[in-house]
Amino acid sequence: MPPLLRAASLACVIVLAASGASAARANEAAASAERGEYIFHAAGCASCHTAKGGEPLAGGVALDTPFGRFYTPNITPDPQAGIGDWSLANLERALWEGRAPDGKPYYPSFPYTSYTGMEATDVVDLWAYLKTVEHSAEPSRPHELSFPFSLRAGLHAWQFLFFEPGRFQADAKRDETWNRGAYLVRSVAHCGECHTPRNVFGAIEHDRWLAGNPDGPDGKRVPNITPDVKGGIGTWSATDITFYLEIGFEPKGDVAGGAMKQVIDESTSRLTPVDRDAIAAYLQALPPLPDAVR
Repeated sequence: MPPLLRAASLACVIVLAASGASAARANEAAASAERGEYIFHAAGCASCHTAKGGEPLAGGVALDTPFGRFYTPNITPDPQAGIGDWSLANLERALWEGRAPDGKPYYPSFPYTSYTGMEATDVVDLWAYLKTVEHSAEPSRPHELSFPFSLRAGLHAWQFLFFEPGRFQADAKRDETWNRGAYLVRSVAHCGECHTPRNVFGAIEHDRWLAGNPDGPDGKRVPNITPDVKGGIGTWSATDITFYLEIGFEPKGDVAGGAMKQVIDESTSRLTPVDRDAIAAYLQALPPLPDAVR
């Protein structure tokens, strides 16, 4: 083969190889964002970060607590109003450590106390998806907190006392279904943040895990979802649980309302049947606890 033809052929090979590698990277990025969209819904991001009548993920949802009113922030890719100037490391730090990019601690109204268990691959995929959503220039609203809770410096002590960062660890004594359900309930879907009572400092009372909460995020009672027959869901079958998570109908015919309706619409109804089955398996294996909100 003449030298010029050989060089031209080699150049073509290099271009095709580069194009193939670029296409592969694009396909992987698209796949990562698609997986991230699933994690996004499983984590309930839309229901917390989209105010009624507001732009998607532009924040502004009010969370009334005994400490004051918190407003969820804009998490769109807008570089000024949202998280467009964040890196993956910033998102990991927020979810795993409860820290802002500048190192300041977040209030636990942001459920990093659960998200800290999220697997690295899920966080990477979530980040890939968040970069694809529409920008919003809607500024985040400042919290309305009473003194001394308005002093963010106190959160350093709060995290020291009540926050234990770390990824979810599977239980080798349990099967894959139970462990998947535990991961979803404890970390990604952060069910305990609403369904577990809190102490006077706003920290989850782990000895009453999922036994109900008298002060839910919408100011209403949140029910006991342990297998307790009297106060919880001990009379529900696994099918009852999965049907409720998908459709919102309770075994007695009642329909989910309030914050839970939004959770079902935006989150649990979008899960795969396998994941809903895993959640049911985990909940039914919990120790039954008396209702904490009687």
